[in-house]
Amino acid sequence: MDPRLFLPYLVVALIVWRLYRRMRRSFGRQRVQDGFMWFRVGILTLAAVFLGVLIVHDAAALGALLAGIACGAVLGLFGLRYTKFEVTPAGRFYTPHTYIGLVVAALFVGRVLYRFLEIYNGLIPATTAGRGLAASFQHSPVTLAVFGALVGYYVLYYVGVLQRTRPSASVRSAGEARAPGQ
Repeated sequence: MDPRLFLPYLVVALIVWRLYRRMRRSFGRQRVQDGFMWFRVGILTLAAVFLGVLIVHDAAALGALLAGIACGAVLGLFGLRYTKFEVTPAGRFYTPHTYIGLVVAALFVGRVLYRFLEIYNGLIPATTAGRGLAASFQHSPVTLAVFGALVGYYVLYYVGVLQRTRPSASVRSAGEARAPGQ
């Protein structure tokens, strides 16, 4: 079998498998992990800012990215509305809506795979005006809008989860007062 034909299917299968494993862990009650969530917020924000700086001179691309972020933020608010939050003595937990995050992640992965296959099959030149492979992803308004939706959704959603499960000041004070004497 020709390796050129086998490689894209292998990459697609690997990405679908990783997406499946990631999404399987996203269902059901989950413990709030402050550090991990803030790390993801930071990485996604930095990625969006870096990409925005790269495309600042392309108004259509920048507009698509910003529109995607706005749509993702609306989805994030919708997701927060349907998330169940619990603050218990065992810890802080949240149960996300089953399908909203899955749809956002699947939309992003699907779009990236679609662009990859277009480039691989020669429908889009791998080098767009000599800028390299990354340029073909950066200057696709649909891809940028989908990436923006992913960023907008997860940044707003994680910040919302952290904010809604944050222990109140009175609970923290009571816990700190009991800690020395116990």
